Amino acid sequence: MGHCWLLLWISGVSLSVVFYSRAYFIQTGAKSWFAIGPLTFQPAEVMKPFYILMMSRLLVEDYHRGLHKRAQDDWRLLKKMLGYTLPIIILLKFIHDLGTTMVFVAILAGCLLVSQCRSKFLWRLFLSAGTVGAGLVWAATSSGGQQLLTHLGFKAYQFARINSWINPSGDTSGQSYQLWQSMTAIGSGSIWGIGFHHQSVYVPVRESDMIFSVIGETTGFVGSVVVLGIFMYLIYLVVQAALTSHQLLYVYVSIGVAVMLTFHMFENIGMTVGLLPLTGIPLPFMSQGGSALLGNFMGIGLVLSAQYRSFRSIFSLPNKFY
Repeated sequence: MGHCWLLLWISGVSLSVVFYSRAYFIQTGAKSWFAIGPLTFQPAEVMKPFYILMMSRLLVEDYHRGLHKRAQDDWRLLKKMLGYTLPIIILLKFIHDLGTTMVFVAILAGCLLVSQCRSKFLWRLFLSAGTVGAGLVWAATSSGGQQLLTHLGFKAYQFARINSWINPSGDTSGQSYQLWQSMTAIGSGSIWGIGFHHQSVYVPVRESDMIFSVIGETTGFVGSVVVLGIFMYLIYLVVQAALTSHQLLYVYVSIGVAVMLTFHMFENIGMTVGLLPLTGIPLPFMSQGGSALLGNFMGIGLVLSAQYRSFRSIFSLPNKFY
């Protein structure tokens, strides 16, 4: 784990390569991938497990320094964590990947919650962040605010997503088309669904970001609840691995993976049913995309490593079992 900063740096360099790979952007308009022959790769997805490792290492180092007794201790940890987070956010800003940016921010928030930062500091920090977020949403829905945000780098399609989230039935043939079609598909599934061979509602990009619309339409409310139950059980197992781990590093790693999976699930399902704005966040282990699948498997692999080390320490396995 001593070289996790190097892994994060290498993945950051690969993310920078996206700026110079224009073939896939010209073909699809997406800037988050670069093409290698017939294959495409999204470096930000693989960066997430490395980022979790780095944040976990910072938390362990902070733990060994002792309890936080002053505000300076809280700010010292926050500055170190932001030192690794802000460069990633800046890179993602240049490629206009707001969805992945939200995932990194969620992981950072989860790590801060389990850190030694004082509750008074965390309350003020999250309250300030929530106020800024609410202000951005308000600005995105007003003409004057949109002009200001445009100067700050926001794009027209981002405003359209906010508007379609607030009023999904306002322009069902235009900016709200994808969300409205997704809600219609899920609603058409009713209780039991219409079956896998009877999809009747067209939803753009349903094999990737909108995969839950397929689940809702084909398996109905019952199938959707089953899928949600499976995800909740998976997250429960990850949290259990954190609670039973005998190494502090793997406690933090497991919590980071749990936050990553939870946010992916919450945001992806929430946007398909109209509870949250549309963002490019895949549903773990279900959406199409090899890069996201690889990143999720790497996260689960870290959790399994934590369980293995706990098992080894309990039973004191000999070297031949290591």
